[in-house]
Amino acid sequence: MFKTITIRNSFMRTTYTKLSLAITSTLLFNAPQVLAQQAETANVERIEVTGSRIKQTELEGKSPVQILDRDFIDRSGLSSIGDIIQNITASGSALNTKFNSSGNFGFPPDGGGVGAGATTVDLRHLGAKRVLVLVDGIRWVNESSASGVGGVVDLNTIPLAIVERIEVLEDGASSIYGSDAIAGVVNIITRKTDDKARFTSRVGQFTKGDGKNMDFELSFGGSNDKHSYFIAASYNEQEEVNASDRSRSSVPVPGTGVALGSSAIPAGRFLFTDPNTGANLDLVPNAGISNPQYDPALGASCNRTDDFHCFTNDDRFNFATYNLLQTPNKRMSLYTQQTYQLADDTSWYLRALYNQRNSVNQAAPEPFFIGTAAPTNFWADNITIAADNPYNPFGFDLISTGPGANLALAGRRPLEGGPRRFEQKVDTFYIATGMEGQFTASGQPIYWDINAAYSTNRARQDNYGSYNARRLSTALGPLATCQADPNCVPLDIFGEGSITAAMLNYIQPIVRDSSENKLSLYSVNLTGDIIELPAGPLSFASGWEFRKYTGEYNPDGLTVSGEYNGVVSLPTSGSLDVNELYLELSVPLLRDAALAEQLDLSLATRYSDYSTFGSETTSKVGIRWLLSDEMLLRGSWSEGFRAPNIGELFGSASGFDAVIADPCSNPANNTITANCSTLGVPVGYQQPNPQIGVITGGNRNLEPETSTSYNLGAVYSPQFAAQQSWSERLDIGVSWYQHELKGAIQALDAQTQLNLCVQTLSNTFCNGISRNNLGAINSFNNVLTNIGQIETSGFDFDINWLLPAAEHGQFSVNWRTTYVEDYKVLDANGVRQPKTVGIEVNNSGIPEWSSNLAANYNFEAWRVSWTMRYTSELIEECGGAASFAICGNTPLVGSNKLGSTTFHDVQLSWTTDAMFSGLQLSLGINNVFGKEPPVCLSCSLNGYDPSTYDMPGSRFWYLRASITL
Repeated sequence: MFKTITIRNSFMRTTYTKLSLAITSTLLFNAPQVLAQQAETANVERIEVTGSRIKQTELEGKSPVQILDRDFIDRSGLSSIGDIIQNITASGSALNTKFNSSGNFGFPPDGGGVGAGATTVDLRHLGAKRVLVLVDGIRWVNESSASGVGGVVDLNTIPLAIVERIEVLEDGASSIYGSDAIAGVVNIITRKTDDKARFTSRVGQFTKGDGKNMDFELSFGGSNDKHSYFIAASYNEQEEVNASDRSRSSVPVPGTGVALGSSAIPAGRFLFTDPNTGANLDLVPNAGISNPQYDPALGASCNRTDDFHCFTNDDRFNFATYNLLQTPNKRMSLYTQQTYQLADDTSWYLRALYNQRNSVNQAAPEPFFIGTAAPTNFWADNITIAADNPYNPFGFDLISTGPGANLALAGRRPLEGGPRRFEQKVDTFYIATGMEGQFTASGQPIYWDINAAYSTNRARQDNYGSYNARRLSTALGPLATCQADPNCVPLDIFGEGSITAAMLNYIQPIVRDSSENKLSLYSVNLTGDIIELPAGPLSFASGWEFRKYTGEYNPDGLTVSGEYNGVVSLPTSGSLDVNELYLELSVPLLRDAALAEQLDLSLATRYSDYSTFGSETTSKVGIRWLLSDEMLLRGSWSEGFRAPNIGELFGSASGFDAVIADPCSNPANNTITANCSTLGVPVGYQQPNPQIGVITGGNRNLEPETSTSYNLGAVYSPQFAAQQSWSERLDIGVSWYQHELKGAIQALDAQTQLNLCVQTLSNTFCNGISRNNLGAINSFNNVLTNIGQIETSGFDFDINWLLPAAEHGQFSVNWRTTYVEDYKVLDANGVRQPKTVGIEVNNSGIPEWSSNLAANYNFEAWRVSWTMRYTSELIEECGGAASFAICGNTPLVGSNKLGSTTFHDVQLSWTTDAMFSGLQLSLGINNVFGKEPPVCLSCSLNGYDPSTYDMPGSRFWYLRASITL
């Protein structure tokens, strides 16, 4: 039995069967209310749903699509599209503004830069680059980040004010949309028109009194017989939260004090051999001493009577207090959409957007690491602190390399220069235009559209607080060399507070980097019915698409020349284009048959011809089996691919300072000790600096990643739970997925590569890693390649229960759970990597279970919603904290358990038409019980994983007012 209900949503009208309604409600978290309110008769038209190019009159799709409607968006209390999507259960670890990226994450091997201030999306833990982001079905430009040419979309470039809903396809779709759609597709559907003006304002902050967030949105529109328009302007400001304001993030690693802090300290640390006495020394100037005096007669003794003492862990610097837990972020946007009816069956549209983001990251004052014990760059590694430098207290040259070398390390943290601040300004421009309409062929309507779009993302980053290593060398070197430069001021690095403003002016520049990504796109699409078959119409979609990508990264001249106090980064520039043809068919097989009220087959194939590597063809087969009006089964098999992007292909050799624990420092066992000796590491070696310069870069010989995806699902809407006193409707859905990815484009994780090198001594892992005569790593090459494979599988479960409306109101429950059954990463040699289910590694985790339960209650003008967000436990290796008491809460030696976590969000809303044309007030608290995220000992910053959990001390309240005029 089919019950037909027609729903109108903006300009789109479509017909739903009873089960289609159930499927849609499974996808919509607040669907029961929305569908009940919208179920009214209207003309039937075909629409396009994410996952298929065929316009259809029903939403019983062959692929799982989760729809986040405007009500769900408003109920989240969040102000970023990326933050909202990151909260769904299928989401993996992705960048957001809780990552204090610049200065700590460096240049990744894909040439994409650090993405500071951006928010991205990851599905199925396959990485942000394997998710395709569309806006109204058209690709969005990738971010440029100011430090590289990115291969992912920064969702902070798309204002929330223009969003009608977000459709998330949790299945491979390369045959429908082309490259990047391996893990799924995020399609952001914009508002098309509005007959009224609306103003929305939101303000909120953490209950600790920081992290204030403000939103202002103004939109209006109108329409007549020929013309419709929509205009929106928005402003969002998010203030910073300092790491020092939370106990969790106020130390480098929770539970270890400053023991794992930096050896580059404000007073300076000096490891050298006195050439006159032969004493090996590791000295620090005493506190409060200016112009410290050195007594060589004391030899290597630590019972010193001069102005120095021997370095201990108590001297280490607590860099954590300078970091940010939440980075400041301002976004401003202006958007317009115009549609003009040229004829009865032809219309023209124009969409345009400008979005500006200003964001900041901050890190501790940039250290000097001089000498070969902690290699950084040519100038710092090959330096002489001259005996005639007026501030040298030792009376002899400190020479880092060459004849007479006696300096292993001079580490100095110049607090005088202030923290490193990375200020980004990112401008996004987008304009799209096209025509759409329909004609009749053989009595069947054929829908067509022609589109052209151009978009650019241009970013600039100004780095304050870094240093010129060449000038550092000059200012510390022979006095005559310094005097030959009229701007040079001899540098004093001996003792805290010793660096004057004049010294800083000589060695501290402003480093300015910029980058840009451009996307030009043209497409033509046709869809309609070919012939009428006994079971229904044979439908098709076909089309052509052309895209051109252009990108460039321009680092500061100091960085290119190698004078920057860090590793060298070179410019990147490149372009690629692709021509594509696709065909999609929907074939009805059975209708009104035994055990098959409807059985449909879908077929799709896409041919892509790239200017960089050649051609690729991907296909997809899907089936939809409607057993009855209560039960639907669906399944799909699809091929996918991801073409290497500009950064991956053309990224020049660049470097980054990776935080890596050297296994040869305090070896774990005798085997590691022996292997380290084979690698040339002396007995007793201690790693002086956990930041190791890693050289990475693109590879023009990269091939596309390829994948195979499977999906099986069922939706059950039982009659016994429909129109009952205890249940208006009950919908149950389950979906199984599997992705098999081959030829993954990546560089081996640097920590993993070093661990495997030390454990196996294999050239596969040790090639590119070299050490100096002190045992310190002085070269670490880590370039991109097509490496190994990724396999993952799991289940999604959905339960949606709507109780009958009654005098006392209406109640609904929406519960979505994702179970990750397996996740396996193999390198090119078939060696399994540590990233897997239930493991926290490299600032990201794959929880076995993720679950969101939302309960909603409506009574007259009032609505209350309660949401619970659950994440199951994770296990991590403790890294440098393995010897501390905080590590070891699991039976596994040297491991830490990140316990299961549940966050609770609540919102109360009141709506009235008595004021203006409509007023809605909402008061909400996210993390209402102030739940702390579990301690992460291996995470790079702030003592927790910001890609998986709410930040420490993060009970956040907000008040939102929406006025319709």
